[in-house]
Amino acid sequence: MTPTPTNTLICTKDGDITTIRLNRPDRYNSFNREMAIGLQQLLDRCAEDGTRCLVITGEGKAFSAGQDLNEVTDPNGPPLQSIVAEHYNPIITRLRDLEMPVIAAVNGAAAGAGANIALACDIVIAKESSYFLQAFSHIGLIPDSGGTYHLPRLIGFQRASALMMLGEKVAAKDAEAMGMIYKAIPEGDWEEYVTKLSQRLAAMPTRGLALTKRALNATFENNLADQLDMEEKIQTTAGKTADYHEGVSAFLEKRKANFTGK
Repeated sequence: MTPTPTNTLICTKDGDITTIRLNRPDRYNSFNREMAIGLQQLLDRCAEDGTRCLVITGEGKAFSAGQDLNEVTDPNGPPLQSIVAEHYNPIITRLRDLEMPVIAAVNGAAAGAGANIALACDIVIAKESSYFLQAFSHIGLIPDSGGTYHLPRLIGFQRASALMMLGEKVAAKDAEAMGMIYKAIPEGDWEEYVTKLSQRLAAMPTRGLALTKRALNATFENNLADQLDMEEKIQTTAGKTADYHEGVSAFLEKRKANFTGK
């Protein structure tokens, strides 16, 4: 067990794989300031401690219900602007900047900021019994935590607009069908699937995966010429990694590659 900066999170590291569990099950893992700042700290730690694959999931029945509204309505709590600027924006930025694959293992309801934090991860898997909800319109707010950025890019403008305005639940299987998530997993296969997926990613050439992520981060902002130029530069960097040379050698020698993430 890795020491954590807060008891609202559980962090474990097994070899190259780190798992962070949102741990406010009595509040459906809704975010308060303590949990949001603690998650930022753990993401920073993962960037430095040799983690090659990160899994984010929830304790109990929910992934995350989003913002804890008790904190918002507390006269002594942080204002809404601070919650967005200091809690959620730094989390989303860190998730996209982490040089490793990040799996959102959505084990239950993912609503509001909880849904959008999941969608900011590299690979989103969900139990078939789970669902996603852009809950903001129910209380007169707009989707934050990168929701207005990621969701239209995942499922298209029209569907994203409707889901954000109507605030309708999307079952995991429907989320898979529309391209919102990678896969919906049956309950009985869940634990094994999460374990095998994280092990598979951690054993891959994770430096190359990080460079792939860098290219994907830019793809919606660049025109084709700029993206081709970026691919050329990043590919040149990838070609200098130890994992590239190991991969080529293993292919030519007809053996399994032993990637180290370097």
